[in-house]
Amino acid sequence: MSVVCQNERGWVLNACSLIDLGHSRCIQWREAKKSHFKCCFKRQCFQLLKSHFSVNASAADDGHTTALPKSDLLCKLSKKRKRKHSDFNQGEIDSRAYHEKIRPVILEGTKSLLDAVRSLAYLTGVTDAVEEPLPTQECNLAALCEMAKELPLVDEADQEAHVQSLGAEGGRASHLDLFCRITENSADSGMLVTLMGDEYVIPPRTAFLLSDFTRIQPLVHCGRRFELIVMDPPWENKSLKRSRRYSSLPSSQLKRLPIPSLASPGCLVVTWVTNRPSHLRFVRDELYPHWGVEVLAEWFWVKVTTSGQFVFPLDSQHKKPYEVMVLGRYRSPMCENSSSGTSETPVEDQRVIVSVPSALHSHKPSLAEVLKPYVRAEAKCLELFARSLQPGWTSWGNEVLKFQHVSYFTVTPTNDPTDIPEGETAGSCTDKPTDTPVSRNPSSPSHSPPTVD
Repeated sequence: MSVVCQNERGWVLNACSLIDLGHSRCIQWREAKKSHFKCCFKRQCFQLLKSHFSVNASAADDGHTTALPKSDLLCKLSKKRKRKHSDFNQGEIDSRAYHEKIRPVILEGTKSLLDAVRSLAYLTGVTDAVEEPLPTQECNLAALCEMAKELPLVDEADQEAHVQSLGAEGGRASHLDLFCRITENSADSGMLVTLMGDEYVIPPRTAFLLSDFTRIQPLVHCGRRFELIVMDPPWENKSLKRSRRYSSLPSSQLKRLPIPSLASPGCLVVTWVTNRPSHLRFVRDELYPHWGVEVLAEWFWVKVTTSGQFVFPLDSQHKKPYEVMVLGRYRSPMCENSSSGTSETPVEDQRVIVSVPSALHSHKPSLAEVLKPYVRAEAKCLELFARSLQPGWTSWGNEVLKFQHVSYFTVTPTNDPTDIPEGETAGSCTDKPTDTPVSRNPSSPSHSPPTVD
């Protein structure tokens, strides 16, 4: 059950179930023999049991309390010395003003959704805790993309050459060109395949291109147009520079993304934005107008623990327990002269999405389920700057396979691909792993508690 609850305020998502969607039936070919598996994303990645209301976090707070009442399991913070208004720079002043503007939306929307979902016995703090270390697979995909820049690109006039298939038997994976061609699994089952010496779980009806910003041409030249585009750009910020987890991209470079060449008329465009008002203004006032995208709404992803607490103090001057998405529609010149043939569902403003966040850095929840009503059935969907794959979607990024590595999944052999326990659907994976799951993680990571970005 991926969408646990929905009301006029928004949605409560089970993000782990969203990942499992489409991975419950997987096959692997070895020496012409076919094996069946069920793959579930490791549950310990979503076992965030406690809020980050540490002494240090409290000391950084500006004197407000986390406003949901105690009955809603939100911690009350002790009052600390306030900074004088003159101590803030312009960016901090803008951030405070924006926060005060959207604070009631976050607070009231989250409370409404938590009240509704607790009647379903969800986010009550009762979990099947998994005492296992978090996966810590080292990802070298970005470095490989950098090296692959020396490879020749396919002739842009040959659209068919830009797409390669894994094939009915997993393809000749060792011969696939992952960096210059779109790789596609057109089967209705997921696949366990070996790529570049590592095993990855590829969902059904999925396509991906592994490349950096300078090698996105195959995605443009393959001739596909999309009705939904979601992107999570690597925004520049000081924390990212210090951590060196991945390279960032200057805001001005985002204008070079070929959205007009990828979007169908009326395409819904969704962009994840950091909590810096300068980035939000850039998307609304520069980036979307540059592409011909009309701004429609701002939505908020609210991160909570398994008990329904905000993961960070709501009024903290530093990390907030929410992130922002800007939604808009692509209005191409042809939209004015011709109809796309479908009526557009209005997009409501200031909706809230509540979920337990992943403990893995920059691992956003899938928006596929909540965005379905706003695009036509069978819409072609694209994710840019992706770090994982989604069933039925095309994905692009220089770490597009990162969270598809088999070390992030519990892999359980099954005898029959249609053998799903009663009460489950083909897109769910709610059963507990067997005592002897197939382990394909060669490393032995040390245990570390979940953290939230």
